[in-house]
Amino acid sequence: MEGEIHNFIVVWTIVLASLCYSHTIAKFIPKGKSRFVAIFPIVCLFLILPLYLTSINLGCTTSFFIAWLATFKILLFVFGKGPLSSTPSLPLSTFIPLACLPIKFQKYSTSDNVETTKKATNSTFNLVTKIALLATLIRVYNYKDNLHPKIILFCYCLHIYFMLEIILIMVSATVRRVSRVELEPPFNEPYLASSLQDFWGKRWNLMVTNILRPTVYDPIHSMVANRISRKWAPLPAVIATFFVSGLMHELIFYYNGRLKPNGEVMMFFLIHGVALSVEIVIKKIFNGKFLVPRIISGPLALSFIIFTSFWLFFPPFLRGNTELKACTEFIAFLEFIRYGKLISPTNITCPLL
Repeated sequence: MEGEIHNFIVVWTIVLASLCYSHTIAKFIPKGKSRFVAIFPIVCLFLILPLYLTSINLGCTTSFFIAWLATFKILLFVFGKGPLSSTPSLPLSTFIPLACLPIKFQKYSTSDNVETTKKATNSTFNLVTKIALLATLIRVYNYKDNLHPKIILFCYCLHIYFMLEIILIMVSATVRRVSRVELEPPFNEPYLASSLQDFWGKRWNLMVTNILRPTVYDPIHSMVANRISRKWAPLPAVIATFFVSGLMHELIFYYNGRLKPNGEVMMFFLIHGVALSVEIVIKKIFNGKFLVPRIISGPLALSFIIFTSFWLFFPPFLRGNTELKACTEFIAFLEFIRYGKLISPTNITCPLL
């Protein structure tokens, strides 16, 4: 455990130093190929650093923030695009958190006070609700032996959703108070999605959506718009976006479990890319003349997502005993809080699994 914490500190020290370098080098090298050559080693470094962490809680968060978000934001910055590019240049105190955290800079004004207070109240209520639901869900695990495996997988879906929202809401509140920047909302009530397009584009994991759009979707859309009808240009852009998303998920799964990828996660995202493309085609053909009622389209979309996740997403996720590692690590953390002693998660038995 001591070694993992030491590696975690070293990794993030290197990340901070690398971002300082990237921020400084941009003052002397203009955007474009020259800046790409100067910053490309940082991109490679960010893809390597997560390999030095083996825990689920520290490694998963670090790999997502560094290997995915920071890498893509830095690549946009190389060409003068994305949230890190600004005129005048962003101060280092803003550049670093924007680069490695899923946040957006928010300027406060007097007219925003009411809206900010309303958001804070809603955020607090949402946090309390999600904690209560997660606590209830954890109690359900006590009856795991009596539940159907598919029900357990559905509980894992809810667990991941609740945990992500709880963590990011708590971090959001802290960051908002300390540095006056606000985390982008990670989700927008995905259970209310009316279609696959609504789910993936406007409700689920908005941090990833907002970074994939300028790095993959927009460039591919612009490239193919000159070769095919602009009406159908979104289709290859959608497929390319889901392909890159699948590739990054395969990479993060490898960071967490160190298991050789077998393509299941990639297949999951490609299937959804194709299904979403079909949905777009149907919408364009009918052009609003025929609409499936939301009460039907919503459950159908969610059922398709859940079915395919049971089939392709969760098997590789659970193959490396991810849920067991996460549980023992959390118990080890609680033991440290209670007794001030670092205990290796390998010496702990999870009572829920």
